[in-house]
Amino acid sequence: MPRLDQLLSSLGYGSRREVADFVKSGRVRRAGEVLKKADTKVEPEDITLDGETLEAPHGLLAMLHKPLGHVCTHSDGEGPTIYELLPPRWMARKPAVTSIGRLDKDTSGLILITDLGPLVHQFTSPKAEVEKIYEVTVDRELDPALVATFASGSVMLRGEDRPCLPAQLEITAPLTARLTLMEGRYHQVRRMFASQGWHVEKLHRSRFGPYTLDDLAPSQWRMLELPV
Repeated sequence: MPRLDQLLSSLGYGSRREVADFVKSGRVRRAGEVLKKADTKVEPEDITLDGETLEAPHGLLAMLHKPLGHVCTHSDGEGPTIYELLPPRWMARKPAVTSIGRLDKDTSGLILITDLGPLVHQFTSPKAEVEKIYEVTVDRELDPALVATFASGSVMLRGEDRPCLPAQLEITAPLTARLTLMEGRYHQVRRMFASQGWHVEKLHRSRFGPYTLDDLAPSQWRMLELPV
């Protein structure tokens, strides 16, 4: 079992010194009983701070509706980041949260957020073949022949030496389509259409693995249960 001060600090509630102050102030309870020592060994599920249970004590997984204009980076200088849309405490967790994969600045939609390294690998490993669905708007009328081309597994991207995996393309209107991929190469959707002579004007990811945005508004996030 972890020590109380180590636990709360790792979950982003404050430094060990700050946690010690929480304890002295009577803000921390175990099964309703006020704890008096910050080095007490505890079970995370039994602890409340200010009457609230601890947030995601065994690891955090959330979905974010990424708006246009935000970048998926921790670095400064590239514009507003997705992390500015999340609770500041998440960045104080140890480790801090990160995105599972990325969406570029000009792409909106679903992105997953976690502080669990194994989950990042689980969802991004090429062997995982996680299904991702994108809503695409292009610059000129789509050719129905693209459906077979994308499904053929023969589309080559500039600078790469192996073709893309077969992808499912559904043309939904003259200038819009829904593309389902099982891999996640750099700017893959834009590059796939560019390889066939189309420019992507708008791009939105509506699904990532088993997760869909549903009614989640841009810039909003929702906590998810950890996969079994």
